[in-house]
Amino acid sequence: MANVSPTRGDMTGHPDASEMRDRYARVLGGRDVALVDGPVFLLGLYCAASPWIVHYTTSQPALVTHNLIMGIAIGLLALGFTRAPERMYGLSWAMCALGVWMIISPWIVGESPDAGVVWNNIIIGALAVVLGLVCAGTAAKASPRP
Repeated sequence: MANVSPTRGDMTGHPDASEMRDRYARVLGGRDVALVDGPVFLLGLYCAASPWIVHYTTSQPALVTHNLIMGIAIGLLALGFTRAPERMYGLSWAMCALGVWMIISPWIVGESPDAGVVWNNIIIGALAVVLGLVCAGTAAKASPRP
């Protein structure tokens, strides 16, 4: 009977093995990124669901749509940070910008928002700024030095 099982050679002899190991270590950066990606995704999820959690769907319809779109954007950034960290961590500063926008948006997008709506967006925005700075710090630490 013929041996049909695939045989694989040793990967250590591959000419690109050391380069692949170095790139893998650089991208993962000690895998600190996993500690940031999860909270960023959860923040985006909460931001998208917050109009229904805080119950301002009828009093602030413009902010409902706004927070839903911003939550989806934050969640997509988190998925990008997880899927392609080497490319996406350059967008860490965009996360900070989204946070600042979330802080000021109740007065720009909303119509005379009450304290609950304002505090909700301020907390989401502050967390987004902090997590964006952590992402930027992780990116700076993981980026290769010349």
